[in-house]
Amino acid sequence: MRIDKTRGLVAAPPTGFTGDGKIDLSAVGSLAAHLATQGVVGGFVNGTTGEGMSLTIKEREAIAEEWRRTIPAQFKLFVHVGHNCIEDARRLARHAQKIGADAIACIAPDFFKPTVPEGLVDWCAAIVAAAPNMPFYFYHMPSKSGVDLRIAPFIRLAAERIPNFAGVKFTFEALDDYLECLRLDKGRYDLLWGRDEMLLSALAAGARGGVGSTYNIAAPLYLRIIEAFESGDLCQARELQARSVELIGEMKKFGDIFSVIKAILHSQGVPISPRVRAPLGSLTPEQAEAAGRRCLEIIEK
Repeated sequence: MRIDKTRGLVAAPPTGFTGDGKIDLSAVGSLAAHLATQGVVGGFVNGTTGEGMSLTIKEREAIAEEWRRTIPAQFKLFVHVGHNCIEDARRLARHAQKIGADAIACIAPDFFKPTVPEGLVDWCAAIVAAAPNMPFYFYHMPSKSGVDLRIAPFIRLAAERIPNFAGVKFTFEALDDYLECLRLDKGRYDLLWGRDEMLLSALAAGARGGVGSTYNIAAPLYLRIIEAFESGDLCQARELQARSVELIGEMKKFGDIFSVIKAILHSQGVPISPRVRAPLGSLTPEQAEAAGRRCLEIIEK
């Protein structure tokens, strides 16, 4: 399979909720338009920032459909299909292929966990077989899945077993493993960096694309990091990355960053509520206003 590498920023969009706790599909169109104007090239829906694991299967399908319906031309749609139940993950993969998503991704199961690369490949292969025409990305995030395996050996096995294997969303700090992955098969695979506060380090290793939650609210800041790095202005790139670290640190002071992201988006004109699903905690209106104001000060410096 030909692998089209992703250059630039892919946002992991949040899911909007109504006052009675239902998903708010009306927020999707405004958020998609906002991301496009910010210079984002794609969306990674139903992932961690989207609270995908707290949604029902039908809710995840409805969200994916709405993103497919509303995204601008040339906007790449990744649909996360991970689930602890393999048959539910297969259903989500089939659905993503049916609606014409550009790619699917799957995180490792987080209850009964694979302990060796072979087991993880077996798990992924069974899911991906339900959507054989879709480029497949493994979503590596040990902080959530608890599956902390070296990914370079996984890629070698996955490339043999999964014909539509395209790459990895690499949300982990192990830059040595990431660098090894980048060099496999003469740099064939699409390896999307997933730690916003370490983007500059990943660029130095060879990254060309990333998926992140703060790209929803501060994409121009990260695009300036990329521009400064590519022009050789490392001093400027470091200063901008430090601002990203400051922003994320400030966001954490207000509680769950998923609610904070929505509060900032609302301050930026996107009609989305700061509500999140339990066990995450939603900001109060006063907290949301304060979070939006303070974080926008950092973003707009």
